[in-house]
Amino acid sequence: MDPVNAATLLLIGSFFVLMLIRVPIAFSLGLSTFLCMAYLGLEPMGLVLKMADGIDSPTLMAIPFFILAGQLMADGGIAIKLINLANLFVGFIRGGLAMVNVLASMFFGGISGSSVADTASVGSILIPMMKKKGYDTDFAVGVTIMGSTQGIVIPPSHNVIIYSLAAGGSVSIGKLFMGGVIPGVMIGLSLMIVSYVLAVKRGYPREEMVPLRDAVKVFFDAFLGLLTAVIIVGAVIFGFATATESAALAVVYAFLVTFLIYRQVSIRQFPGMLVASIKTIAMVMLLIACASAFGFMLSYLGVPDRVASGLKGITQNKIALLLLINVMLLLLGCIMDMAPLILIVTPVLLPVVTSEVIGLDPVHFGIIMMINLGMGLCTPPVGSTLFVGCAIGKISIEKMAKALWPFYFAMLAVLLLVTYVPEITMWLPNMLVAK
Repeated sequence: MDPVNAATLLLIGSFFVLMLIRVPIAFSLGLSTFLCMAYLGLEPMGLVLKMADGIDSPTLMAIPFFILAGQLMADGGIAIKLINLANLFVGFIRGGLAMVNVLASMFFGGISGSSVADTASVGSILIPMMKKKGYDTDFAVGVTIMGSTQGIVIPPSHNVIIYSLAAGGSVSIGKLFMGGVIPGVMIGLSLMIVSYVLAVKRGYPREEMVPLRDAVKVFFDAFLGLLTAVIIVGAVIFGFATATESAALAVVYAFLVTFLIYRQVSIRQFPGMLVASIKTIAMVMLLIACASAFGFMLSYLGVPDRVASGLKGITQNKIALLLLINVMLLLLGCIMDMAPLILIVTPVLLPVVTSEVIGLDPVHFGIIMMINLGMGLCTPPVGSTLFVGCAIGKISIEKMAKALWPFYFAMLAVLLLVTYVPEITMWLPNMLVAK
């Protein structure tokens, strides 16, 4: 066998074998890269250097601040305030709690940027509440985990920062933030429509209207929390600050709101929040470092060029190529975590989608990727959001996977619209983002 083909097979094959025997994905990426480098006779220290290069980026400094701001707001009582706010708008509709769930996830996603954090915070409150009101467990869990994917698309999302990094830092983070607004809202609306249809069919209840006096208080309580997202997104898209600077400002604001205004937790709990954030940050950074080294080996072996040639060899039809890429991303999302997948797949597919044959804007492709991989987080066997939702709802993954199909089809419809109608993604970035 040709040495390059043998090395490629070793790199990819060993990675999947290690994953199948349940080696953590970061170590699977690192070990498979090390084996490939050893086979090719490359200096093993090169692995360490490439890992260090992968996280030696000023852009990545925004991620720890995003995570800490989200942790502060999640632990500081913002979830219940956002649920109350969502209840003002949609609680009175048939199946209102399901729609509250989706809308609260839309609001919370704008603060945490994480579907797992969204499911854990919103789901821990709403899933038991929905079950108590007579909603089926599989429905309550399904609407929670699928609704939480909005946090990946709606700004601010730390995953689009990882995508910008994987694209060589040439894609505007501000444009990526704005590009996710309309697709994220479309996801929420599609899930609400499905929830309403199922609620009518199954006879789920509606909630009582909130009195005006209470509604004003609920709105202003929640609005203070929502300003965290406004600070991050507004500063970036209008060019007042970089993503890192705006995220740092958001941490300061979240700290003040959590401990001086909401005061639902004590300042003594702050060290625990820091520890939880550091654990998350460490996992994310290790994944990015190992995925960067793995991505380097893919490029060294010429895999991106071969994938591009292979895809174009199958068909030159833009519609078919985009469909094929979406299927590929959906399948990969089922078996790999999001951050490493973004870092590995972006350098491979970005040249294909931006070529003359397809001609997508990198911002447009970034949002397509976020939706695809967000769906992967809700899909077995590696769907971390699915696992968290099932644990909260105390339901098996097998039973839950079957109940997800109505919501999954709704998201597929949005994915296809976003894929084939670029204006859905690109209109806001082109209108608002500072050059």
